[in-house]
This record gives sequence, structure tokens and C-alpha cells, in this order.
Amino acid sequence: MIRPTVTYGALVLIGILAGTLNSSIASADANDVVAAVGNKQITVKEFNEKYDEVMKQTINPPAKELFLEDLIRYEIGVQEAAKKNLQDDPIVKERIRQETYRGLIERELGKKISEIKVTDAEMQAYYKKSPELRTSHILIEFRPDANADQKKAAKDRANEILSEVSKGKRSFEEYVGLYTDDILSKKTGGDVGWQTALTLVPAYYQAALAMKMNEVKGLIETQYGFHIIKKTGLRPYAEANKRTIRAAVFDEKRKQVFDAYFAQLKKQYPVKINKDKIK
Repeated sequence: MIRPTVTYGALVLIGILAGTLNSSIASADANDVVAAVGNKQITVKEFNEKYDEVMKQTINPPAKELFLEDLIRYEIGVQEAAKKNLQDDPIVKERIRQETYRGLIERELGKKISEIKVTDAEMQAYYKKSPELRTSHILIEFRPDANADQKKAAKDRANEILSEVSKGKRSFEEYVGLYTDDILSKKTGGDVGWQTALTLVPAYYQAALAMKMNEVKGLIETQYGFHIIKKTGLRPYAEANKRTIRAAVFDEKRKQVFDAYFAQLKKQYPVKINKDKIK
């Protein structure tokens, strides 16, 4: 079911209706009509259901008088849109498809997702595989649309820099100042701070995870260019951000719910994939 999106930004401009509305709605029959808008009648039951929903979703809900005015505007808008045949507009059609998909997910998976529990043991197991790391790097970049020759030139330059860094005649921070193309981390000696598997490019994170402390390694290729990495920190679980870990484990469990649901559903629909078309 597609529910109206209620906005309150303009409600301060709305004149307050009769002050008796709160008490009259509470005592009225569920099928009584609160407002008639064109060809639509808003019953007490419908009003109360929508108002209760808003009450659950906001800390500072509007007064019932203001909410009723917003519902009236919503109904006027819907009927005006139908008059203008906006239901045939491609953008509107796509929005309807998106909301229909969200409605399906909410109905079919909402309860399962809300029941997901994350234990400390699961958090520790996750963190053992995906701890928070601290690294510094030298970036030799190439443009996203770089051709083979441009990439080769960047790689040749990166190898020359790696050879120089490997000699260790200067500190890593000095080499960063001399060579890196990353303007932001250049100011901190290449330090990119504490990061997780969710905040670093996978190739970069996995390379850093496998390194020893203070080891320097290269070349690591990402979509940004070639990296020369120095591992400078590995945060123990006791000091890690537990909220971030819990969210990561929750996301993994939610993904399992989604995967299982669509794996079963997919059996009912013929799917043909041409992966070569997206390369």
C-alpha cells in the first residue's frame, strides 16, 4: 500500500481550524466523515489511523487540526494530478514502481528484519575478520577514463617511487610530501586515519589487513590510482566502535534475509543475464 508523504514545512502558515476537532474526532463514529474533498471522503477511522502513524514516526507531531489540513491538501493534490494525467508520466510511473517495491519488502521482510538480534559473540567474530586499521599512503593517481597508455605511465611512475621508498633514505612522511597526488592526506603525512572494511576500497583494505605493523607495500591498484601503503595501526576490539560493529553485523544478517527471500522468489521468474553487455 502506498501511503501519503505528509510534510509539515508549510503548516505554520495554516490557520487553526475549529478547536473542537480533537474532542469530536475522539468521540465520533469510525465511519463518520471528517472531511469531503472532491470525490474523496476522509473518515474518522482513516484519519485516526494516519494520525497514529505520524505520532509513532515523529517526536513533535502536529496538532490534529493542522494534520487534517495537510490531509486535505494531499487529497486535492492527488486529484489534481489525476486530472492532469500525471499517472502516465514516466517519472511518476518509476516512482510508483519504487514505492511498490518498498511496500513488498516491508510487508514480506519487515517483521523478520525487526526481529534480528546481534550478540557480542557475533560482533567479536566479525571484528576478528574485519578490524579497524590505520594506514598512511602515497597515491599515484590516474583519471577514471584513463586509457591503457596513461595507466602504464602512472604505474611506471609509481614503481619508480616505490623503489625510492624501499631504499628508506627518508621517512615515509617525507616521501608522501614529495610524491603523493592525494592532496588531503598529504597534509597529514599520508595518514588516512582509522578506517574499516566499510570505509576503505576493498583492494586497499585487504592489502593493509594482510600487512605487518609498519610494513610498506605496493603497488595496490584501486579506481583512484596506485597506492603505496604503510600500516600504522590495528585497533583491538576493546577499543573499537561497538556501534559501528553492531551495525555491520546487523547489515550482514539483513542481507542474508534478503538473499534467502529473493533466491526463493527468483525461481518463479525467468531471468536471463548478459554480463558482457555491462563491461
